Amino acid sequence: MSAKPEHYDVIRKPLITEKTTMASENGAVVFEVAMDANKPQIKEAVETLFGVKVKAVNTAIAKGKTKRFKGTKGKRADVKKAYVTLEEGNTIDVSTGL
Repeated sequence: MSAKPEHYDVIRKPLITEKTTMASENGAVVFEVAMDANKPQIKEAVETLFGVKVKAVNTAIAKGKTKRFKGTKGKRADVKKAYVTLEEGNTIDVSTGL
C-alpha cells in the first residue's frame, strides 16, 4: 500500500511526554490526530505510513484550557490523541521524521 495524502491529514504528529514514554514500554505509541478521524482510519494510516501491524487503537479528547494572555481570555483548541498499540515485534521510532 502506498501512503495517500489523507493519511498525513489523519495523523498530525507524535506526542512525546513522560506518560507517552511509559506507554511506549508496553508497545504503544501516541499520536495527535484529526478531531474527525475514527479508529479504523487511524489504524490504516499508521499501518500504511510506518509499515507496522496495529493491535488496537484507543482515542481520547483533551479539552482545551482557558488561558489569559495580556489580560484577555482565550481558549486553547481541543486535541484528540490516539494511543496505538502495536503487535508483538513491531516498533515505531518517533524520534525520527517520516
